[in-house]
Amino acid sequence: MGIADGNGNPKRIVFVTVGTTLFDALVREVDTPEVKKELYTKGYTHLLIQIGRGSYIPSRSSGEDGSLAVDYFTFSSSIADSLRSASLVISHAGSGSIFETLRLGKPLIVVVNEDLMDNHQEELAEELADREHLFCARPQTLYKTIEDMNPDSLIPYTPGDAKPVARLINTFLGLPEE
Repeated sequence: MGIADGNGNPKRIVFVTVGTTLFDALVREVDTPEVKKELYTKGYTHLLIQIGRGSYIPSRSSGEDGSLAVDYFTFSSSIADSLRSASLVISHAGSGSIFETLRLGKPLIVVVNEDLMDNHQEELAEELADREHLFCARPQTLYKTIEDMNPDSLIPYTPGDAKPVARLINTFLGLPEE
């Protein structure tokens, strides 16, 4: 049973997270009329944006005019509920946000913050996109990524089993096997 709005219609929520970073370029891009219209065209009804420490404030909308309902917040003690209720997640490239979303089986667009120095997050996002677990974008390519995406084409992510590695380390250290 899905989440419904006040009229009993199913809510299809897009949750955007920037984590604890400053990523105004992502927030600004999801707030453009083109991106919001494309999300609405694809059947999404609500856009919830976690803006973090950013200074750009997106425009709120109730969605009563037949458009995407938009709301935002700065921080939350946990974004787990927002991730669980989302039909699509658009995230910064932090590994915690990526893997938490993938473990929940949610379609994910990772947007790389090109302003970061030594951007190891880009490598992770691109590798997981190459493996077809998520879509990877830059702020300037987000609209095209949304337009072209087919969430059904994504391959579910299966976390690795760390037990063999732990056994090997324990054996090396001379610890008893469990």
